[in-house]
Order: sequence, then C-alpha cells, then structure tokens
Amino acid sequence: MMILITLTASLIIQAYIHEESLFTFASSNSAPNFIELAARNGFEAEKHDVVTEDGYILGLFHIRGNRGLPIFLMHALTDTSDTWLLRGNTSLGATLARLGYDIWFGNVRGNRYSRRHITLNPDRDPTFWNFSFHEHGYYDLPAIINTILKKTGAPKLNAIGHSQGNTVFYVLGSTKPEYNDKVNILIALAPICYFDHIPLPLSAIIEIAPIINAKAIALGETEIFGDVSTTGKLYNLICRQFVFRYKICTLGVLFPLFGYDIQEFGPKYNDIVSKHFPSSTTRMNLYHFAQVALGHRFARYDFGPDKNIRVYNSTIPPNYDLKKVTMPVVLVVGKNDKVSTLADVATLRAKLPNVKKYILIEMECMNHLDFVWGEHMADYLFPHILSILEGCD
Repeated sequence: MMILITLTASLIIQAYIHEESLFTFASSNSAPNFIELAARNGFEAEKHDVVTEDGYILGLFHIRGNRGLPIFLMHALTDTSDTWLLRGNTSLGATLARLGYDIWFGNVRGNRYSRRHITLNPDRDPTFWNFSFHEHGYYDLPAIINTILKKTGAPKLNAIGHSQGNTVFYVLGSTKPEYNDKVNILIALAPICYFDHIPLPLSAIIEIAPIINAKAIALGETEIFGDVSTTGKLYNLICRQFVFRYKICTLGVLFPLFGYDIQEFGPKYNDIVSKHFPSSTTRMNLYHFAQVALGHRFARYDFGPDKNIRVYNSTIPPNYDLKKVTMPVVLVVGKNDKVSTLADVATLRAKLPNVKKYILIEMECMNHLDFVWGEHMADYLFPHILSILEGCD
C-alpha cells in the first residue's frame, strides 16, 4: 500500500501542483477522538494509560457495562480504537455497548493514542519505532489484558480482533502461553497469519518489499503514516484533500489490495474513515509481515544472520509455535478478502489446536475492510458475533 500511495502522490504532485482547484483545503481535517465518538453515539467512555514492561504508554478506552465477561476489541494494522465506532450506531462497538457489554478498546504502541514512552520521545528517538507485531503481542497485549482483568475483577475476557488484531493473539499465545487461560474466546475477524495465496497487486508489492525496506532505511523512515512522516503527509494530500480522493485512494488502492465492495464503502463514508485511518505503524512492522509472506512461515522478525545469532542463538528466526495457542478461537472469513484468503485461513485453521468454529460470511463481496467498515455488517456479521458472545455469557 505504501508504494502505491507514494507513486500516486508523486504523479499527482508533478501534474497538478499548481491546480489548487483539485484540492479541497476549505474543509477541516480534524477528527473527533474516541471519547468524542463515543459521546456522539450516546456513550460515556473513559481513558486509561497502560504502561508496558518495556515502557510504552498505551491508550485504553472503556465503555462500562455489566453483561457477561469484559470484551476486549483490538484493531488492525495502521488502525486505532476509533475503527469500532466509525459507523455510528451501526458499528460493532456501539452495538455491543447498547446490549450492555463491558467493552475495552485497545491501541497498540505507536498509533495516535499510544505514541508515548516513559523515557523515549517518538519525534527524537528512532529507537521508539523499533517494533513490529511481535512486540504488540509480546508486550502490549499482556499489559492491556492484565489491566482489564485487574480493573474488572474478571478471571478472563472475551476478545475480538480484526486482521493484525488477531495476529497478535497468536504471538501472545505462543510466546506467553500462560495468557491462553485468560482469553475465554478469541473471535478472529479476517484472520491474518499466512500469506501464501495473496493475489495481485499485493503479491507484487510483497515481492519487492526488500527493496522498499532498504530504501526506507536509507531515507531514515522509521514511522509510517504518522502525521509528520513522509507517507503521512502524502496520504493527507491525496486521500484527504484531493477532489478525486475516493477514486484514487479507495477505488484505486484500497479495493485492489483488500477486495472490491463499493456497496459497503461509498464516497461519503470514505471521508469519515480517512480522518481516522491510517495511523502510525513502523517500517519494521510492515517488513515483518512481508518476511512472513516471503519466507512462507509465521516466524519472528529476521534481523539478518549476525543479529539473529545474538537475539535467537540461530541464524534464522524461530517460528511461532501455534500448537501453544490453546485459547478457544473462532475464525470469521470473507469470500472476497484478498489479504485473509480462504486458502491461507485454511492453513491457520489446521495449525491452531482449539478452533471452536469456522464462519464464512454469506456475502459474495465481503472483503478485508468490511469487517469493521461495511455498511450492512449488522445484517451479515454481527449476528454471528452476538451468538458466540451469548454462548459465553
């Protein structure tokens, strides 16, 4: 996605830099924060600061309820907790809150709600950005889960994760297996673990990921899609201000990468999403996913032979042992998902030891984004989620 946006931005800037009429600078790009989004939907949300073992300060939001076990929602790559409320009353977060569930909305290190550290400054210390989805699973999830269980007094929680938001649970369960007993059920929306059947154009981008990564290192790019980063500025110009932003960014980038579904994600909603998405991640995180795809194995980050020996006592990084992920898992997949393909989810399903249910959403165009942004998910997706949660009450 990064290279497509960059190339598109370059072409537009070169061709239209003097054509101010193509840009809509009059409208404000300020977006309501999570507390404000919740209030707009009639809910009072509270914010908690969670400090990880390695010093990152994560923003955790809470909408109180008294029904069943607490529910922990975890967002996808370059996303935030906002995603669960962007559809207003028809969003999953609002739906669960209306039903009385006690909901906790997590944010991983680096995004706009978790861009803090007890000693490191994200704007001055490049080491702040030395993390991938491994650290999300190994450090962020334990800190968040511990906080939720401590504050609620519950023995365990129910979890719902979208895309990377479920990947990190596989990291957690395999590296800190004691946490398997703290997860009553993981509902994995658009499960992400293997990338052996990714179609074009994403597969082509993955193939040249080593070149892109080397270029990013040479340019000193550590934060990706942050407001002050190169990628963030380009995204702001093209996908928030350009008149043809829906045609370029959604029809031209998001749909080719994640699956076409115009009925679920129209131009008006595009302008809502673009104010909140994407949020910061790291070059290292994007490249870690590329390594998983290129290496055809779900493994830890590959630093290169020399550093691998120091870190892992091996020239190659070890695989995550999915046999240790004993928490109950429900896999929820879409027929038109170009990232979480049916074939790759089948591989994951075969390797996880405690898959309780496999749900294929009966909507032909269901893509990777629809799970959180689709207009009609209350009809197609939520009944499955609510049925699972009711069985856990």
